[in-house]
Amino acid sequence: MEKAGYGEHSMKIEDLFSVKGKTALVTGGSKGLGLTIARCYVENGVKVYISSRKADVCDRVARELSGFGTCISLPADLSRTESREALVREMMDREESLNILVNNAGAAWGAYLEEYPEDGFDKVMTLNVKAMFMLTRDLLPLLQKAVRPDDPARVINIGSMEGIMVSGYENYAYSISKAAVHHMSKVLGVKLGARGITVNAIAPGYLETKMTGWMLEMYRDEIVANAPLGRLGIPSDIAGIAIYLASRAGSYVNGAVIPVDGGTSAR
Repeated sequence: MEKAGYGEHSMKIEDLFSVKGKTALVTGGSKGLGLTIARCYVENGVKVYISSRKADVCDRVARELSGFGTCISLPADLSRTESREALVREMMDREESLNILVNNAGAAWGAYLEEYPEDGFDKVMTLNVKAMFMLTRDLLPLLQKAVRPDDPARVINIGSMEGIMVSGYENYAYSISKAAVHHMSKVLGVKLGARGITVNAIAPGYLETKMTGWMLEMYRDEIVANAPLGRLGIPSDIAGIAIYLASRAGSYVNGAVIPVDGGTSAR
């Protein structure tokens, strides 16, 4: 018998947060946050494709993750149109539908303002913004086929706390690109929601990853001192929100930008 306000769905944790049986593509899935999300999905029953620029690394990581479930390597340089298109063709050849697209691949470039190079700016914007938009556009047919009445397909974009606040660090193109990612997630969330596809962004704070290595080398003490929780983030801090957004628990979240920064951006 249906209870008022609750509907017929189970409220058990294992049902609310289950992602078992879904298929996902995680770009930049061979290291850092992408690797954490990919492993989290694999361990919880998702068939995961990972993509990254270095084929040998991508292949090795996929073999390692296959010890926990199903993980398949599809190397691609998403900053190059022909490589991105090849990835899309490969996905369409292999799968009839795609439940989860995690747009994680990205780049950063640190330099003083007066010395900031045009090619560095272009590299960051091309990978972090243009490639993310185009890959989402090109995979819409697969995402659309995964839509169910009570279970939308999910696009999860990895933004950054630096796209919310002005940090003051010499990381111009990165912070600008991540602000664009956040607004892109809102725009596409509105446009694609009517098709049964949710689009959200995760905005991590400063975490121990290779991408942030140069910044932490210069500003670690200052960053930790400014963090309300008194520590840096670690990639596994992102795993829970990645599961939430891909599960039934997050099925009505759309067009959101979710900070996972220990409260730093709230200062």
